[in-house]
Amino acid sequence: MHVAVGLVVLVASAAALAALARRFGVSEPLVLTLAGVAASYLPFVPQIHPDPEIILLGLLPPLLYTAAIRTSLVDFRANVRTIALLSVGLVLFSTFTVAAVVWWLLPVPFAVAVALGAVVAPPDAVAATAVARRIGMPRRIVTILEDESLFNDATALVALRTAIAAAAGTVSVWKAGGDFLLAAGGGAAVGIVVAYALAMLRRRITDPVLDTTLSFLAPFVAYLPAEAIGASGVIAVVTCGMILGHGAPVWQSAASRVAERTNWRTVQFILESSVFLIIGLQMRAIIEGAWASGLDHTTLVVAGVAVLAAVMLARAVWVFPFTALFWKLRGTPTDADLTHAVVVSWAGMRGVVTLAAVLLLPEDTPQLPVLKLLALIVVAGTLLLQGTSLPWLVRLLHLRGPSRAEVALQKANLLQQSTAAGLAELERRITPETPAGVAETLRDRVTWKTNAAWERLGRSEAEQATPTAEYRRLRLAMLQAERETVLRVRDSGTLDYEILQHVLAQLDLEESIIGRYNDSDDEPIETLVLPAGAGDDSCAHLRAAPLVREPTEPDECAECLAEGMTWVHLRMCLSCGHVACCDSSVGNHASKHYASTQHPVMRSVEPGEAWRWCYVDELLG
Repeated sequence: MHVAVGLVVLVASAAALAALARRFGVSEPLVLTLAGVAASYLPFVPQIHPDPEIILLGLLPPLLYTAAIRTSLVDFRANVRTIALLSVGLVLFSTFTVAAVVWWLLPVPFAVAVALGAVVAPPDAVAATAVARRIGMPRRIVTILEDESLFNDATALVALRTAIAAAAGTVSVWKAGGDFLLAAGGGAAVGIVVAYALAMLRRRITDPVLDTTLSFLAPFVAYLPAEAIGASGVIAVVTCGMILGHGAPVWQSAASRVAERTNWRTVQFILESSVFLIIGLQMRAIIEGAWASGLDHTTLVVAGVAVLAAVMLARAVWVFPFTALFWKLRGTPTDADLTHAVVVSWAGMRGVVTLAAVLLLPEDTPQLPVLKLLALIVVAGTLLLQGTSLPWLVRLLHLRGPSRAEVALQKANLLQQSTAAGLAELERRITPETPAGVAETLRDRVTWKTNAAWERLGRSEAEQATPTAEYRRLRLAMLQAERETVLRVRDSGTLDYEILQHVLAQLDLEESIIGRYNDSDDEPIETLVLPAGAGDDSCAHLRAAPLVREPTEPDECAECLAEGMTWVHLRMCLSCGHVACCDSSVGNHASKHYASTQHPVMRSVEPGEAWRWCYVDELLG
């Protein structure tokens, strides 16, 4: 009962603190860690002594898996050289840099110092993702940091095992090299085999409940066999997750993918929040143990500061020379290269892997309490110093992630392409027996979806709502009335409960879909200006069309005025300057103008927008 109550309090506290941090825009890992430190000094809070096997087997595989299934395999391939230098080269460099400092300051064998270096060397995927998600960094930086954090754990754990074996006098250089190759190659091989085995099962499973159960098993099915043969369970989990995430649209049903995303987001939130709270809760016991170790307290403080400084500086010392080397190989460096290098060199927060790894040190390790203290100082120090200053650094360097407007435009463009493909397939599938109303309903549904995305790109200053926004408002009101009616029938007891649940589920599904569009639409969209020439290279019409021209009617759609209609947004033909209303408007006069004139390119004339559209190739420029 005490264990159950403790777990409930731990998870509830972690969730509440994480929600509070999100509410005020503060780093969640930092808030949770500091709260744990404060709670560890409360007399009624018991000391936490987590089993390392629980961390390594119970927490690490699912945390890595949930990050891996969201990782782009395409982006990973594009940045594989940089990721390899960080996840292997930098981890080994940091390991031996910290080892030299520890060996110099503390009375421990060099192998023990290397073990501590391996413990604190790997930046954490959870911490990197949390900070990147909160501050919004350029996508390439986020990709490098997240992918580095997924793979560097394997390097660190192999180095740790080797150092522990060396401390016991049972390892050679050749064995260490062989262990590393086995860990990397064997882990990747196990991950690939498990991924494709699970993919074969997924092709035959249509029940979202069974598919989600299989998904929960995946990280452990990959991790355990890899560890059993001496390979890296971390690499196996990451490899398996990336392959399954990449193939999910082919191997899973839509319902299974939606269920998997929702469930793994919940698991990730609970585990991430709990891990950082546990890190803080251990602080008091570890500090007291180190204070009673017999070493001079000044030595402890100096060692803590020196190890933290070594961890942070080693990253910069490694990143900048290799960045300069890439410049030399590629040619003239750009300002973006330098600013990206600065951010990557500073984004080295530690977390769950360091927590788990330090617990793997044998009980007879010399100065074990001191080593645990140094590891926690590195975790707390990097979260405090780097985690809190990273947003300031990103702002100072004027780095921005993709703007909401740019994301909205790319989404609208992609939806336009997919909708065109869907409508073309519809026309091919229509038979003489197909009722006209069915085909028209399908056309209206996909057109509504695309129009909703385009409407977000040009907010009318008029008071009237856009058609899709008005549709959402009215349909949500209708769904509420429908649900209230079903609930009244339920309370009357006149219908079977299973029937009622089925009808409520249908209403909930439709409302959740509309709600997602509504939440997205409420986000502010800033002024949108595409980079010069974006998308033009692949379209002759966009290359030939001017960027601007004199409009015939700058602020109105003449056809709408003549027909007594109201437009939503305005578009201008770049061949003749004719201004007409967009596809979301009732008149749809811009597309009708193209149909009658075959003028291929139009552009938006909404304030602050600078994008063009080719009707012929259906490309954005």
